[in-house]
Amino acid sequence: RFIAKPCAINLGIQDSGPHRAQPNAILEKVFTSITKSPDGKRLEGLSKQLDWDVRKIQRWFRHRRNQDKPTTLTKFCESMWRFTFYLSIFFYGIRFLWTAPWFWDTRQCWYNYPFQPLTSRLYYYYILELAFYWSLMFSQFTDIKRKDFLIMFVHHLATIGLITFSYMNNMVRVGTLVLCLHDASDFLLEAAKLANYAKYQRLCDAFFMLFGVVFIVTRLGIYPFWILNTTLFESWELIGPYPSWWLFNGLLVTLQVLHVIWSYLIVRTASKALVRGKVSKDDRSDVESSSEEEDVTSNSTKGIFSTSSNGSNRLNGHVAGAQWTGE
Repeated sequence: RFIAKPCAINLGIQDSGPHRAQPNAILEKVFTSITKSPDGKRLEGLSKQLDWDVRKIQRWFRHRRNQDKPTTLTKFCESMWRFTFYLSIFFYGIRFLWTAPWFWDTRQCWYNYPFQPLTSRLYYYYILELAFYWSLMFSQFTDIKRKDFLIMFVHHLATIGLITFSYMNNMVRVGTLVLCLHDASDFLLEAAKLANYAKYQRLCDAFFMLFGVVFIVTRLGIYPFWILNTTLFESWELIGPYPSWWLFNGLLVTLQVLHVIWSYLIVRTASKALVRGKVSKDDRSDVESSSEEEDVTSNSTKGIFSTSSNGSNRLNGHVAGAQWTGE
C-alpha cells in the first residue's frame, strides 16, 4: 500500500481493470446463479430470449468473467511483496548458511543426529518460511484457479509437510539447504513479472531466461545430486534407516517430480521464445481475451506475462504469459 503502489504509479501502471460487460439482468442472473461458461444449448436459448447473436453473448460472458480479475496494479503490488520476501529470505539464508559446516559438507547434517542444537537464527528462518508457505496455501483458493492448481496444491502440501516434519524431527540442517535452494530462483520469477507489468518486455524476457537457467541448475542439478544424495544415501550410511525415513524421502522425491514437470514447461517456453523473439502465452492461464480480435492476436503479440491475468507461483507461483509455472 505504501511502497509498491506508489512505485507502480510512478511506472505508469494504472488501477484500471478489463472492459466491463454491458449491464444485462438476464445474463447476470445466469452468470451468478447457473454457470459462468454456458454451453451451446444454453447460448442458443439466451440468443432467442434476448434476440442477441450467439457471438455477442459469448463476448458478454468473456467480459463478465474477466472483469472480476485483479487489475495490473493489484498484481504488481502482490508480485512486489513476493519479490521482497523471496529476495530477503534468500539472502538471509545464504548469509546464515555460509558459515554453517553442513553447507559445505552435507555429511555434517547427520553427525550427532538427533542431538544437534537449534540456534535462534535457524529457528526464525524455519518459522518465517513455514508461515509464508501457509499463506501461499490459503491464498491459492482466493486467487484465480489455474490449470496447475493441483500441482501447486501438492507442492504446498509437500513443502509444509517437509518443513513441519523436519522441524519436529530436528532435521533442520538439511531442511535449511532445501529451503535456500528453492528460494534461489523464485525472486527472479517475481522480478520478471514486475518488469512485465511495467511493460519492460526485454527486461522481463531476460529475467525469465535467467530464472529458467537458475531453476534448472538448482532443481535438476544441485537438488538431486546434493540434497537427495545426502537424505537417501548419506543418512542411511551414517545413522541408518529410521522409522520416518521413507516418509521424509518420499516428500523430497515428490518435490523432485514437480521440478521435472516445471522444468519441461520452462524449457518449452524458452524454446518458443528463441523462435518468436519473446516468450509466448501461458498455457496454464485461465485468463481470456475480451474480444475476438484479442483471441486471434494474443498468442503472437503478448510477451511473457499477460497483463490481464493474475500475478500469483507459485509454482509459487504463478503468472500468466508463458508456458511455465513458478514455485
